[in-house]
Amino acid sequence: MKQQIYTYNLGGTELSVEPNRLASQADGSALVTLGETTVLVTAVMNDEAEEGQDFLPLFVDFEERFYAAGKIKGSRFVKREGKPSEESVLTGRLVDRTIRPFFNEGLRNQVQLVITVLSTDGVNDPDVPALLGSSVALLVSDIPWAGPVSGIRVGKIQDRLVLNPSYDQREEGKLDLFVSLSPEGRMIMLDGSAKFLPNAEILEGVGAASSLLKELNMFQEKIASELAPESREVTLATDTEEDARIRKVLRQKDLESLVFGSKMEMQSAHETLKTDLLEETDVEERRLENIIDQEAERKYKERVLQDEKRPDGRGMDELRSLSGEIDLLPRTHGASLFTRGQTQSLSIVTLGSPGESQIIDEMEEEYKKRFMHHYNFPPFSVGEVKPMRAPSRREIGHGALAEKALDPLIPTVEEFPYTIRVVSEILESNGSSSMASVCSSSMAMMRAGVPIKEPAAGIAIGVLEDEEGNYQLMTDIQGPEDHYGEMDLKVAGTRSGVTAIQMDVKGKGLTPQMLQNALMKAKNARHEVLDVLEQVISQARDAVSEYAPKIETLSIDEQKIGDVIGPGGKTIQKIIEETGAKIDIEDDGRVYITAETSDVAEDAIERIKGITKDIEIGEEYSGTVVNTTDFGAFVEVLPGKVGLLHISELSSERVDRVEDVVDNGDRVRVKVKKVAEDGKFDLTLQP
Repeated sequence: MKQQIYTYNLGGTELSVEPNRLASQADGSALVTLGETTVLVTAVMNDEAEEGQDFLPLFVDFEERFYAAGKIKGSRFVKREGKPSEESVLTGRLVDRTIRPFFNEGLRNQVQLVITVLSTDGVNDPDVPALLGSSVALLVSDIPWAGPVSGIRVGKIQDRLVLNPSYDQREEGKLDLFVSLSPEGRMIMLDGSAKFLPNAEILEGVGAASSLLKELNMFQEKIASELAPESREVTLATDTEEDARIRKVLRQKDLESLVFGSKMEMQSAHETLKTDLLEETDVEERRLENIIDQEAERKYKERVLQDEKRPDGRGMDELRSLSGEIDLLPRTHGASLFTRGQTQSLSIVTLGSPGESQIIDEMEEEYKKRFMHHYNFPPFSVGEVKPMRAPSRREIGHGALAEKALDPLIPTVEEFPYTIRVVSEILESNGSSSMASVCSSSMAMMRAGVPIKEPAAGIAIGVLEDEEGNYQLMTDIQGPEDHYGEMDLKVAGTRSGVTAIQMDVKGKGLTPQMLQNALMKAKNARHEVLDVLEQVISQARDAVSEYAPKIETLSIDEQKIGDVIGPGGKTIQKIIEETGAKIDIEDDGRVYITAETSDVAEDAIERIKGITKDIEIGEEYSGTVVNTTDFGAFVEVLPGKVGLLHISELSSERVDRVEDVVDNGDRVRVKVKKVAEDGKFDLTLQP
C-alpha cells in the first residue's frame, strides 16, 4: 500500500505529514516535516483504566536528539542525551496544555505522546510540527479525542507580522507568540513574549495566526476523514448509584462554605463534610473527595455567574491586598518580598562576572545567558509535607514565564556588564505565584542596582462560561478560582506594554472579544499593582551592593588579545593569581575585570594596559631582570614585555660579566633605546 503524504504551504515553507508511516505498533503516529525540521509523534493509550485515578493520566514527552542537528555532545565520558533540557520541558508542556482539554473528562486510561525530534534545520522550531503531529497522531488512532487543534508562532519584525518566523527573526522581533486554536476556532493556548507591546498589537498577532490555524485545522480534518478509525470503546468514570445518592445528600446541604471564605475556612469545611459523609457511607475516601469537589465546583459556578460572587467577597475586578518590601536580607546583593493576598514571593538577586553566565548546550545551538530567573515552590507554601526534589516541570515552566516577562527589562552588557541571577522563593501560595515572582523580582533587581528599563508586574485573569455562552471574567484569580475556572490567563508587563503572556484553558477557549476584554482587565490591574510597587521602589539604586563584586571594563586592540592571554594562558593566569581579579575577554577586544574591591580591579587594569601598550623610544621603566646571558640581560618592563639590555648598555665602562652589574630578580631603571618593526626593543640602563 502506497504511503499517503499530505502537504500544506505554511507561509512559504512546505509542511508534510505522513500518518502511520513509522512506529506501527503505536495506536497512532505522524511524521511531520516543516522545511527540513522533522519530528515523529506517537500516541498510545492503555486498554485498562487506572484504578483510583480521578483525573486524566496524560503524559507528553518531548525528546531532543543531538543527531537531529548533526552534533555529538555530552561530557568527555558520556556522549548521549541526558535529562531533558529546559526547552524540551517547556515544549512538552506547551503541547500538553493544548491537547488536554479535548479528552473526555471521564477518561482514566493512561495516554502517552512521545515527540522525537529526528532532524532540525536551525530555521524552523520543532514546536509547530510537534503540536500538529500530536493532533494528527491522535486523530488517526482509535484513542477517543475531540480534535483537531493547531498551533503556530507569530512574530512582529520591523512592524510587520510574520507567521512561522525563523529563530533569527524571533530574536530581532518585537513579538514572539505561540497561538493554538480549537476545532471551533477559539483560542485555547497562548504562550510568548513581547517587547513592551500594547494590547492592540497582541490582538493583531493573535488574529493573524487564527486565520491560518483555521486552515490548518481543516487540513487535519481532511486527513482524519480519510484515515481515522472508529474510536476504541473505553470505560469512562461515571456515577454509581452510591455516587448519585451522595450527590443528592450534598445538594441538600449548604455548600457555600466549601467555596466562599478564606483558604483555611474552605479547607476546614471540606474536611468536616468529608468526615461526616464517610461515617454515613461506604464510599472510598478519594472518590468521595472527588464528588465533593465536583459539587463545590457546581455551586461556585452558579454563584459567580448568577450573583457575581467570588470566594473571598471581592468584586470581579478587585485585586487582593498588595504589599512590597525591600532591604530585608542584609548580605544578599538585592532582595524583595511581594505579597498579594495569600500569595507571597521572595526574590533574591545575585550579581556575578560575565564569565559566570550560563552556557546553554542544546540540540540546535550553544549560547550564553547572562540573565536567569529560577522559581522554587516548596511544599510548605501550601501547607503540605512532601519530599524536596529537583525542580518539577511546573516550577521550570513558571520560572521560564517570569524570565520571559523580565528579560526585555534587562540592560545591555555595555550598560551593565554583570551576569544576573534572580531566584524567586514562593513562601505562600493561593494563586498566581508566577506573576507574584515577576513583581518581587522587578523590585529586587532595582534594589540590587540593576538599571532595568522600568518596573514590571504580572496579573492572572480567569473566566467562567455557561452552555449559553454567558461568561464572567475575574481579575487576580486565586486558588479556587483557578481550580474551578476555565482559564488562567497570565499577563506581565510594564506601563509601556506587555512583555509576556500565557494562557491555558479547560473549557471551550476564548473568542476574540473575550480575549480583548481580558487583556484590558489585565492592563488596568497591572497598572494598579505597579502603583504599589513604585511606592516601595520606583527606579534602580545608583550603585550595586557593597557585597556585590565590582566590574570595570576596558577595550583593547583585538590583535593584542593574544598578548594578554600569553602562551598557554600564562600571562593572564599570572595577573589573576597576583591580583585576585577575574578577567573575561571577548573576541571584539572588550575586557571585563571583576574584583571584590575597586583597588584590585584597578591593579589588574593597569597590568593589562601595560601589556597592550606600545613600547616607544625614550620611555623609561622600572623593570625586573628575568634572565642573564653572556651578551646582556633581559628585562621585563611591563607584564609580558621583555627587552634586551645589552652588556654594552650596562655601564659607560667595560663590563666583563653581566652578573657584575645586574642579576636575575633585580629591579632596574631602564630607558627604551630602539624599537624594531617586529616589536622587539633594546634598553639602556639608567642611573
